[in-house]
Amino acid sequence: MLRAVCTVGVFLILAMGCGKQETTPPRNIVAERTIVIGLIPEQHIFDQVDRYKPLAEYLSKKVGARIKLKVLSRYGNIIDNFVSNDMDGAFFGSLTYALAHAKLGVEAIARPENPDGISTYCGLIFVRKDSGIRTARDMAGKRFAFVDKATTAGYLLPLVYFNKNGIRNYRTYLKEAYFTGTHEDAIYDVLNKKADAGAAKNSIFDLFAKEDERIKKELIVLARSPDVPENALAVKKDLDDSLKKKLKEALLDMHNDPEGQAVLKNFGARKFIETMDKDYEPVVKYAQEAGLNLATYDYMNE
Repeated sequence: MLRAVCTVGVFLILAMGCGKQETTPPRNIVAERTIVIGLIPEQHIFDQVDRYKPLAEYLSKKVGARIKLKVLSRYGNIIDNFVSNDMDGAFFGSLTYALAHAKLGVEAIARPENPDGISTYCGLIFVRKDSGIRTARDMAGKRFAFVDKATTAGYLLPLVYFNKNGIRNYRTYLKEAYFTGTHEDAIYDVLNKKADAGAAKNSIFDLFAKEDERIKKELIVLARSPDVPENALAVKKDLDDSLKKKLKEALLDMHNDPEGQAVLKNFGARKFIETMDKDYEPVVKYAQEAGLNLATYDYMNE
C-alpha cells in the first residue's frame, strides 16, 4: 500500500513538473544593443547634454536600441574616438564631417532644420566695436580667439580670411593665437576683452545674442564664411543597414509625431532633413582654398 502511494506521489510530481515546463517556455535573453553617438563641444558640456538627451531617449524608443551619448572634449576627438572608443556615429560639424568622411568613410544621414527653415550655418569673424579693428591689417600684434582646428567657422574661415589679405603666417602676425574649444568661449573672450578678435558659428552667436544683449550691442562682424550644412548625424560605414535605416526614418519622421514634435522643440529644430555627402562640397572647396588636404590634414590644436 505504501509503495502504491509513493508511486502515485512520484507520478504526480513528474506530471506537475512536465505541465509547468509546457506552459512556461524558456526565456530567450537578448542583450540590448547600444549605439554610441558622439557630440562635438559647441557649447559647454551640460548645455550639450540638456539639448541632446531627449533626442537620444526618443531615438532609443524608435530604433529599439539604447542610444548612448558621448560628449567629447574637443572637435578633433570625434575622429579619433571612432577608432579608439568604437563609436557608431556622431553629430558632426561641417569640417569634422568632411575630415571623417575623407579619413574614415563615415556616411551622413540627417541634419536639423531650425524653426525658420534653415539647415545651414556660416562662420563669423568679429571684434569689439570699441577695438578700432576693422580689417585684417588692424589685427597685427593683436590676440585672436580660434575655436578648434577641426571647425569651419572657428578656424577655416579665419585661415582663408588671413590668406586673402596676404597674411600667410598668422602665428607671427598676431601677438597671440589660441583655441577656446567652444564657440561660446570664443564669443565671450572677445566680448570680455580677453581676445581682440575671434571666430565662431553664426547660429551660436545668434543664440547667445538673444540671451545677452551686449553681444549685438558691443560686437561687430567683419567677415562671413560660405553657408555649410548644420551639424548632421553621420554613422560609420559598416553600421548594420537595418539600424542605419531605422535611425534615418526616425529622424526624418519626427515632425509627424506629437512626441517627436515636443523633442524637436526642445532641440530647437522644426524637423530633420536628409543629408548626403554632396552637401559638403562647399566645405571641401573652402578647405582647398585654405590649402588643406583633408586626407592628411593635422587637425590637432597646437
